[in-house]
Amino acid sequence: MKIVIVGGVAAGMSAATRLRRLSEDAQIVVLEAGDHVSFANCGLPYYAGGVIEDRDALLLQTPQSLAARFRLDVRVRHRVTGVDAAAHTVTVRDLATGQESVESYDRLVLSPGARPIVPPAPGMERALVLRDVADVDRIVAAIDGAPASAGAAPTADAARSAVVIGGGFVGVEVAENLVHRGLDVTLVELADQVLAPLDPEMAIRVRHELEANGVHVRTSTQVAALGPDTASLAAADGSPRGDVPADLVIAAIGVRPDVELAVLAGAQVGPRGGILVDEDLRTTVPDVYAVGDAATKRDALAATGAEDATLIPLANLANRHGRHVADVILGRRTGMRPSMGTAVVGVFGLTAASAGRNEKRLRAEGRPYRAIHTHPAQHAGYYPGASQMALKLLVDPETDQILGAQGVGRDGVDKRIDVLATAIAGGLTASDLADLELAYAPAYGSAKDPVNMLGYVADNLRAGETRSVQWHELDELVAQGATVVDVRTPGEHARGTVEVAAGDALGEDSALPALNVPLDELRDRAAAEIPAGAPVVVHCQVGQRGHTAARLLTQLGYDVRNLDGGYLTWRDGTAARRAAHADDLATSEA
Repeated sequence: MKIVIVGGVAAGMSAATRLRRLSEDAQIVVLEAGDHVSFANCGLPYYAGGVIEDRDALLLQTPQSLAARFRLDVRVRHRVTGVDAAAHTVTVRDLATGQESVESYDRLVLSPGARPIVPPAPGMERALVLRDVADVDRIVAAIDGAPASAGAAPTADAARSAVVIGGGFVGVEVAENLVHRGLDVTLVELADQVLAPLDPEMAIRVRHELEANGVHVRTSTQVAALGPDTASLAAADGSPRGDVPADLVIAAIGVRPDVELAVLAGAQVGPRGGILVDEDLRTTVPDVYAVGDAATKRDALAATGAEDATLIPLANLANRHGRHVADVILGRRTGMRPSMGTAVVGVFGLTAASAGRNEKRLRAEGRPYRAIHTHPAQHAGYYPGASQMALKLLVDPETDQILGAQGVGRDGVDKRIDVLATAIAGGLTASDLADLELAYAPAYGSAKDPVNMLGYVADNLRAGETRSVQWHELDELVAQGATVVDVRTPGEHARGTVEVAAGDALGEDSALPALNVPLDELRDRAAAEIPAGAPVVVHCQVGQRGHTAARLLTQLGYDVRNLDGGYLTWRDGTAARRAAHADDLATSEA
């Protein structure tokens, strides 16, 4: 069997090496348009920032090493320009010589990846992207003011400022690494927050971390034009928002699946633009497969009967695709596991991670859900070095199915999101998390691990032992007559408490602090100070004391809800709301 693979990075090379491990007799040809194969593209931002010092460390294999170890015919700088599916051939251009040839195949695997999106705007031709080793070489050369390649003329000066377009995972990684190189960095994001997979009350912590380290974060903003060393910013409606210095501009908005060859082959493209494949990565054309960022994925959390072809451009998934397609071609297995899009990013020592759906998407889909926020330490609080995380769990209120998870914190976030992603894949319910047996020692966790604590809260809500209200639902309840009670100590209350809308009589922006009745005094003071016959919302710092207060007041006859995640979640949520409107206010004032 002759197998031709188009694309020699994650999915393509995983397929090639897996094929060889399973079949010594197969003829395997890998055609790659770029200069390198099997490179660590996720490490590119860190080489640009000098965190990874050795460029060669990114080059995991070469055509020569792959030929020696796996007997693969790997050809770099060979671009496939045509596919004749009926004849089972591809047309290949040697980019070094310009000559074209025809290569036959028994099976064709398309792994062309995805192309970076560059927004249309005047001057945008000078923006750089970050997809491969050649791209990072250009970025490093621009930072240093050095020639981008041998024989090229030096640039005028080393870059002192940069604009990064796009506040997603790659954008924030690039922004951080440019700061490491000493540049003055502006991060521009069209949405009203960074890191779209996170909900706003979680993402605001990442924004604050970026700003604390000198990054100028401009949300609800786009780049309208580029000058020689500036970027002109604008609101979504085109309203000007001023110019910022931009010796270097990097477009990190996202990627678009490269479907050109699939279309030439006659394969169908999915509703979101990726090459449509079945559960075994077959396209709609016989003997043609598609893998990696270019191909659609099965959505593990799609609602019953909903379209489940989605796009998830992640390296882990691309490598899984490569391994699976090799097994399918050789008849070893069927049925690629659906995907949930688990991802993690580091931002100046802060970790943000997510798996599955976020609250914004569930609302857009019209799906019912229950949100749970906690703020645990990553290990025992009495052990030195404890730091607080913010965790969020999204749960189906009818089935208790885990729909998604998010985490932000200094340490331990990746561990918890990995556990929660495994729970989703394994079909555990949210309440099942309470009974997970997880490794514990004071330096690594708590006797009640943060994942267990999420399970306790989920089980209490499932059983109806407590009711919760979200930070963004509080104003509506207050408008309906609810009383908000802070059950923390007077000292905590004085340092900051939930503030509720005070009504038009005091002005649109007026707010009143919550009533402070400490938990240990609640039994004695409730009857005299908390109005009966109307809803009551209790809050503490993170939600745990609030749960105790809610249980107590419920048994005293009150209609009680606990503010989910307590004061910290409310604080982060309202900060996110203010940040989302800050640029609009600045524009109107200008």
